[in-house]
Amino acid sequence: MAPSVNDASPPSTINDAVTENNLQPFFVLQKGSVRKTERKLSGTGKTRRRIDLSPELPKNSENLEDEMEEEKMSMRMEAFEFVWSKIESTIKDVLREINTSVFSEIQSWVHQSFDMIRSLGTPDFPQATRSFPIITDANSKKLFTGLVLTKNMEFVDDLLTFEELGKHLKAQGCHVANLSSLDFTAKNGIGGCLRSLLRQFLMSTLDAADISILASWYGEQNYNNPVVVIVDDIERCCGSVLSDFILMLSEWVVKIPVILIMGVATTLDAPRNILPSNALQRLCPFDFTLGIPAERMDAVVEAVLVKPCSGFSIGHKVAVFMRNYFVSQDGTLTSFIRALKIACTQHFYMEPLSFILRDLVLEEDNWEFEIEQYGLSPEVTLKHAFNLPSYQRVKMTKVTSESLAHALSELKRLQNQWRAVVLCLYETGKGEKVRLLDLFCEANDLESYNRREFDACTKLEKDSVSSPSSRQGPGLIKGGVICEAVRLVRDLSTRQLGKLLKIWENLTVGIMEINGKVKELQSLLKAEDGKSSKKDLIVTPKRHASRIQLNIEDSKSLGDKAAKLLECMVRDYMQPIECIPFHEIFCFKNVDKLRSALIGDPRRRIQVDLLEFQKLLHCNCCIRGSNALLPSMHDTSIMYNLAQEHGDLINLHDWYQSFKSVVLCPSSSKKKSRPSPLPKKRKDINESENRSEASIQARFCRAVTELQITGLLRMPTKRRPDFAQRVAFGL
Repeated sequence: MAPSVNDASPPSTINDAVTENNLQPFFVLQKGSVRKTERKLSGTGKTRRRIDLSPELPKNSENLEDEMEEEKMSMRMEAFEFVWSKIESTIKDVLREINTSVFSEIQSWVHQSFDMIRSLGTPDFPQATRSFPIITDANSKKLFTGLVLTKNMEFVDDLLTFEELGKHLKAQGCHVANLSSLDFTAKNGIGGCLRSLLRQFLMSTLDAADISILASWYGEQNYNNPVVVIVDDIERCCGSVLSDFILMLSEWVVKIPVILIMGVATTLDAPRNILPSNALQRLCPFDFTLGIPAERMDAVVEAVLVKPCSGFSIGHKVAVFMRNYFVSQDGTLTSFIRALKIACTQHFYMEPLSFILRDLVLEEDNWEFEIEQYGLSPEVTLKHAFNLPSYQRVKMTKVTSESLAHALSELKRLQNQWRAVVLCLYETGKGEKVRLLDLFCEANDLESYNRREFDACTKLEKDSVSSPSSRQGPGLIKGGVICEAVRLVRDLSTRQLGKLLKIWENLTVGIMEINGKVKELQSLLKAEDGKSSKKDLIVTPKRHASRIQLNIEDSKSLGDKAAKLLECMVRDYMQPIECIPFHEIFCFKNVDKLRSALIGDPRRRIQVDLLEFQKLLHCNCCIRGSNALLPSMHDTSIMYNLAQEHGDLINLHDWYQSFKSVVLCPSSSKKKSRPSPLPKKRKDINESENRSEASIQARFCRAVTELQITGLLRMPTKRRPDFAQRVAFGL
């Protein structure tokens, strides 16, 4: 028995609560040691009942596996956050770089407009502190306005653009406020615009919407910097509120040198369709044009999917779906980026080895794969890696970490070659408006690659005379982007071809196989230029016409050689990532998951949730049971499960009786419980019998209404009032 607490009582100076806390572990430990001693000393006589802990061991092992799985998942999610932050920052940098020239042009115009406003005179202190505008002539009430043509279908793509424009102007010393079209609503009136301005400039929320407060604030800034107000989309603003806002700013333009920048999505004539004539007369407009959405899309695809940004890639079917989604849905870059993020999330969630991408981003060129650095079991990692479908097609001889590391390095080398060829094709067709997203989809097409391989082998075997149809190249899709690029190379002049080969040389640096062939063609081009320049010195007027014809023939021969080189690059070095072993670690290919996440199938999802509700609720009463219906289930789930027993039409009376029998049936947990005394059984029976018929009918009607709202059921009609019609069948 444990010693008494009084025997080991601490000094009275110690707090009683601390004393209890100190004695409690001692009591538990001594109690355990006594039990162990008693079991040893009891050689004869009645022994204590031993507690078998064997059922606890599988539970502990399961918990350990769950903890390991959670650790792996947290590692993958951490890698996802790192990789996506890299992708997101790259996208922002690319879009900022695209708009740099336009932003610089707007910045210089803002400062020129500010100088013109300051030339009208600066108000002295008494004038600046008055709560009314300065009375001047009509010319001094002109409001310098920049109209930025965005050419976007939706304003969501403009939000980031104008946010970056505001940051750019702030960095140049301007006071900037970004107003949304939601600030110009008839409900809020002009007071909403003023409150938003005061909140952004004064960094505080004021109940009073008075522009004189803004004038007093600007007077404290010593009139040194312009005030820029940016409105993202004037076509979504209330015309009357925007008109009042413009008239008010023009009255105060001397005290507050405001310069207005407004985004226009469709045409530069949009202000004439929105504003009245008195507001238009106050504007002094200047036009600026941003790049088209397709150019921004190409820049994002090049930086994120083609160039080595994060190591993450997408398969051919996913790329085609994302392209079609971009074109057919809303045509915004925001939707494309959202789809890319969902694809990246799904990849890291589904692929156990996707955490490798994090170190690939960190180390880049110096990256080497080592299983031990991730704290994982080499056996488990190698087993998963060598069970991937892409490995099963090639079957390496050795299943070791060294062979896996070599395969991953080979994948990286082949991807660099593929990347160089794609960029060479893009530079070739850029002048003819070849879109990089279309080229990316075609370059990742596995069937097209296999067709090119087959046609190349067939051509070597037959070695037949080339026909006119062979000019499109072996295995090239007729009318495709790659075939168009090859055709464009043949039609280039000597000077254009020289510029293009210089670009190819820069793009293929580090890939000696391609770079050497490009330099050979450059040397041939220089030799032809040297010959033609020498012959041009001695040419006579009579031979001038024939000389021009020879130059055209020489340029055509060089164009054919460049086209053959491009075909060779496509055939030998543009291998899609889905052909390479272990590409599943880096490439997301599950287009069904992405389609479900973006577009979804809500009706099917509702049916699955109603039929397989146990997976969502995880309730004890339903997990232990079979597929039998229980009264503890949700009424709508009971009703929909019962509806599966009917055809197109459901008899309401039979449906109600089936629902009633399920609701009144005692639960399985009561059947498996201990035998209870007779009074309790009678009490349960009496409670079930006394249950109100009206309450069951009310639950039935509510469940039917929910099925109707979700689109799974059509209510009875006057023609057949006793039958409801099922709308959705199957999953």
